[in-house]
Amino acid sequence: MSSYKRATLDEEDLIDSTGDDVYPSSPMQVNMQTPCTKNKQSLSASYYYTGKMQRSYRVERESFQAPHPGLCLTEPCVTVASVVMGALDRSVDPCHDFYNFACGGWVKKNPLPEGKSRWGPFSNLWEHNMNVMKHLLENTTMKDLSKAEEKAQRYYQACMNEAKIEDLGAKPLQELISQLGGWALTGAWDKNNFQEVLRKVSANFHTSPFFTVFVSTDSKNSNSNVIQVDQSSLGLPSRDYYLNKTANEKYLTAYLHFLTELGILLGGTEETSQALMEEIVDFETTLANITVPQEERRDEELIYNKMKAKDLKTLVPAVDWMPYLTDVFAPVQLNESEPVVVYAKTYLQKVSDLISKTNKSLLNNYMIMKVVRKMVSILDQRFQDAEQRFFEVMSGTKKSCTPRWKLCVSDTDSALGFALGAMFVKDTFAEDSKSIAEDMVGDIKSAFEDSIKYVNWMDAETKKAAKEKADALYNMVGYPEFIMNATKLDKVYNDFEVVSEHYFQNVMQYYNFSGRVTADQLRKAPNRNQWSMTPPTVNAYYNPTKNEMVLPAGILQAPFYSRSWPKALNYGGIGVVMGHELTHAFDDQGREYDKDGNLRPWWKNSSVEAFKKQTQCMVEQYGNYSINQEPLNGRQTLGENIADNGGLKAAYKAYANWIKNNGEEATLPALGMTNHQLFFVGFAQVWCSVRTPESSHEGVITDPHSPSRFRVIGTISNSQEFSKHFGCSADAPMNPKHKCDLW
Repeated sequence: MSSYKRATLDEEDLIDSTGDDVYPSSPMQVNMQTPCTKNKQSLSASYYYTGKMQRSYRVERESFQAPHPGLCLTEPCVTVASVVMGALDRSVDPCHDFYNFACGGWVKKNPLPEGKSRWGPFSNLWEHNMNVMKHLLENTTMKDLSKAEEKAQRYYQACMNEAKIEDLGAKPLQELISQLGGWALTGAWDKNNFQEVLRKVSANFHTSPFFTVFVSTDSKNSNSNVIQVDQSSLGLPSRDYYLNKTANEKYLTAYLHFLTELGILLGGTEETSQALMEEIVDFETTLANITVPQEERRDEELIYNKMKAKDLKTLVPAVDWMPYLTDVFAPVQLNESEPVVVYAKTYLQKVSDLISKTNKSLLNNYMIMKVVRKMVSILDQRFQDAEQRFFEVMSGTKKSCTPRWKLCVSDTDSALGFALGAMFVKDTFAEDSKSIAEDMVGDIKSAFEDSIKYVNWMDAETKKAAKEKADALYNMVGYPEFIMNATKLDKVYNDFEVVSEHYFQNVMQYYNFSGRVTADQLRKAPNRNQWSMTPPTVNAYYNPTKNEMVLPAGILQAPFYSRSWPKALNYGGIGVVMGHELTHAFDDQGREYDKDGNLRPWWKNSSVEAFKKQTQCMVEQYGNYSINQEPLNGRQTLGENIADNGGLKAAYKAYANWIKNNGEEATLPALGMTNHQLFFVGFAQVWCSVRTPESSHEGVITDPHSPSRFRVIGTISNSQEFSKHFGCSADAPMNPKHKCDLW
């Protein structure tokens, strides 16, 4: 995976293929939890809350109180005013700690739900969308379903067939391991079949033991797709877990115990399994040592290396590349002149040396273990329980038991997400929401372009090119058009066979199907209307090679947006999301791509140097924050911090422009806030959240986003408009004298 393909909005990575910027309510997160032995659904905390006002820190500053045409007393306005009020802690001075002012009440009313490592408005909205999808997948009496939608229902039903899954036990995976040639866990292994096993686990089961190979848009030629090779992920979320053993001892111990349990469940003795898994963890530690940290891979110009397939043999002689690539991309015909983009040249050289000097039995055990880890969630309850115990340690949760239906909804969304998305859109999405959102994107784009004029560190020629890039930005809202056409939708999933009873078999069929789809992309031009997120997803993303932002239907709901709310809340919610994604086009990675999505130098050198100087301010600002005595990585989070700051500024300016054109809107009752103040409160309350210390630790190590608290106070600390409308005194904590200003 290249270092930067898609920037999303959320706090964790949602999608396997590319992307960074997320909310905590993703399908991938649901899969990190283990289904209950019994399908008993627990009640979850709600985003909607009420409560008595506490000792109040007066928000209104009369000198900044804008005139308004009275109060909005419609039912939606009264309801949302209650929601906003319930989240506030008015005992806190907003100029001293705006996050606690905006979210203190919410935090007190929302202890972590059982089994959750984090909770916030994103999570609650994803829970809502999950319930909608559950209803649609279980309603087999629905009429006029397309074949693809029927496949989604069958896939879900097979996943829910626990009796069949329990009856099969470990047998499907044991047979699969046998087909791969076996492993040392259950007997002597002395075969010299490393190349064959590597090809099979990569081509048939989408695992990436030593490196990852995939098809994506060529960053330097956005009109074509190309094979790409990069370093692979590890068994634990980050290399830091292996390298900083003192701080992460409990996680490493839990990981080893988990792997040992899996070995025993697959037929090994406790002694054999323990010894084998210790070797595997030691080997992964060696891999972690040669893996390049993400913050050192942010400049794609430096890590992009294009070569021919035959050159891989010189770079990584331990792998027989042509047979490997032929298997992975079958049935597409390849030759030694096939172009390949490599993103981890030094790592691949080191991994080749490591493969060459490592015992072949250990290499085989490691490759099989990667397959086993991938299959755990589709096996019987014993495997689920082992994974649950592991995740309880990793996430700091207790009783992290997820109802079976949630795992099955999430997996159906992953496998047949556009078929399920069609059902979701028809059931929930109002068409005028799409046009309203598109108009808002236009407003925010105009506001951002106007701001470029006043950027004092950029030369005039580069400003002109930057405006052209913003002008050319393509936005897709709600859903891809093809899913509303049954013929087109059925064609997409035509080669995906889904049987009614056998969940494991369906997952294998999905791997086979998606592998063929990936290979087929290699000989096609990139499709601008192809989405990387499904419509129910509570997230958004920016793709630099297409210069596009995507806003799925799943996020165009409260607490981000409602047609019945004041514009202040909509611009502070979904408006900031839109501004965030747009600003990714001009962050430290996105800025390297031109308006057509090509990676090339299009800025004058003087502006590049000035940009780097300006961004260093943010690296230092966020690097000075810490959570649980653990400092944030300002370099790792730079792109998202730039997007947060630029997004807030563009959305506020767009809202101010809306007022100029339409006049002041009515204010919400009982809050005592101007709509300008409400804009900032609405922005902050999207990020109200609670999480375990273990989850916070993982976030600091792995997440390209800052923790929620700092996404709020870091951003508003740089906003002149915030301090103006809240009347903050000079050098108040939320109004530092020195502000980081980029876009």
